[in-house]
Amino acid sequence: MWTNPIFCGIIKYTHCERQLIPRLVPRLSGKKFSKGVFVLNRQSAKKHARADQAKRTRNRHRKATLRTVMKQTETAIAEGNVETAQELCRSLTSLLDRAACKGVIKKGTANRQKSRLIRKVHALTAQAA
Repeated sequence: MWTNPIFCGIIKYTHCERQLIPRLVPRLSGKKFSKGVFVLNRQSAKKHARADQAKRTRNRHRKATLRTVMKQTETAIAEGNVETAQELCRSLTSLLDRAACKGVIKKGTANRQKSRLIRKVHALTAQAA
């Protein structure tokens, strides 16, 4: 077997009447390319596509919630509202941990965002005191 750079597929040799006949097997086996969209042929692939769509919807909602609370926290910090900033910081920390646990964002990303947020809140409380 070797890859053919022209067709971007794999050449397989099949036995036909005691000869080896090369035939091109497309790289995306099980999918047909139709008008820019891959058509799924197998039942398991269709099921995975449905599950991926459901996960994408849930993750989009979770990310939107994270962005909203992050903006509210940044606004509270910019206004100098210490109590609101601390309360939103606690809720945002919890949301970030849950999102990292569910795989919506990476663990390191969540830790970095929490660290930066807590630093800003601590600076605000030190400034207010």
